[in-house]
Amino acid sequence: MTTWDAASPGDPARGAASSDLALARVVREESGRIVAALTASLGNLDLAEESVAEAVEEALREWRERGIPPNPGAWLTQAARHNALDRLRRDKRYREKIALLAETPAASMDAEPDERLPLLFGCCHPALSPDAQLALTLRAVCGLTTAQIARATLSAQASVSQRIVRAKRKIGAAGILIRIPSGADRAERLDVVLTVVSVMYSEAHLVAGGDASADRDLADDALWLAGVVATALPREAEAHGLRSLLLFHRARENARAVDGELVLLGDQDRSRWDAALLAEAHRSLERAARLRRPGRWQLHAAIAACHSDAVTSADTDWLQLLTLYDMLLAYDRSPLVRLNRAVALAEVEGPALALAEVDALDLPGYHLWHAVRGHLLRRLGRDGEATEADLRALELTANEAERRLISARLAR
Repeated sequence: MTTWDAASPGDPARGAASSDLALARVVREESGRIVAALTASLGNLDLAEESVAEAVEEALREWRERGIPPNPGAWLTQAARHNALDRLRRDKRYREKIALLAETPAASMDAEPDERLPLLFGCCHPALSPDAQLALTLRAVCGLTTAQIARATLSAQASVSQRIVRAKRKIGAAGILIRIPSGADRAERLDVVLTVVSVMYSEAHLVAGGDASADRDLADDALWLAGVVATALPREAEAHGLRSLLLFHRARENARAVDGELVLLGDQDRSRWDAALLAEAHRSLERAARLRRPGRWQLHAAIAACHSDAVTSADTDWLQLLTLYDMLLAYDRSPLVRLNRAVALAEVEGPALALAEVDALDLPGYHLWHAVRGHLLRRLGRDGEATEADLRALELTANEAERRLISARLAR
């Protein structure tokens, strides 16, 4: 774009669509950095985030009318700075901050991408609840609107709005620093950051009432954030491990969801897997391994790699998978990990032993627990109990693609 990229004069709808798409891209790429830079200058996350949000609203209107500016990121940065200055002028308590912000060169807000990382750590501070961490990260780092966050997290807009407001107040009241922690504290905080990114990716899939298609924007945001962390912290093996895991999952997306229907891993057409993403996932996992500091995200990625390396479902190395799950238990003994391990155990030791492991978990409110029980019970010839388990799984899931898959199993 060399000039204000004018929307086609004769086609305003097309112009608006073009500017909206450009704005969405700029918000994803730039808003986190702008919020981070303003927060660093002002020491006030709430003011920074609100100023950027206001700038996005201005861009939405103005770009539709006048076209996309030559440097959209710089436009958004300047608009956010002006908004912050206006807000400060209205508040005497912050007059001294005006001079500080005015002295900050605009160029400093266009600095290295890792400016977003301190903001990400601040949003994922352990003093905040997991729900607040996720909502604030999506808002401040990814630039999602309250409505988008509500849709992605299956929450009411009012609840999300309150969650974000309370989180920002808590950051201010508790004096939580927007910075990357150091030393032993970093490892613990990094795991929280990686967990939030992982939850973001999971939230993009199997939306209640939806089909098998993922919310690609949210999934891409999660993958992008994983890349930001891994690039900014190249010596952190677990950051590369999570990026690798998400790349493996993303590579299988076209085979997982076909025409809105969910296809289980064993039934997927592996020619639809994205070979380039798989290769990048392997490279990321190898980078993590060279650092010689194993962890749970690397093991999750290694499990995904083992599945991806099998040419056909029959070629799956279940013993290797079971070994990896046993190693993973040393880092993560969550019920979900143990449930997935039971699936591998069934292939190696048989369904009876696996069923005993599943029953020991006792997750009556989790639909996949019932679905796995149903599968194992059917393999043991206990068809009546298998049907009961599948019916309970059907009752508990709100995703239409999963409901159709379970219904098809019941109809056989």
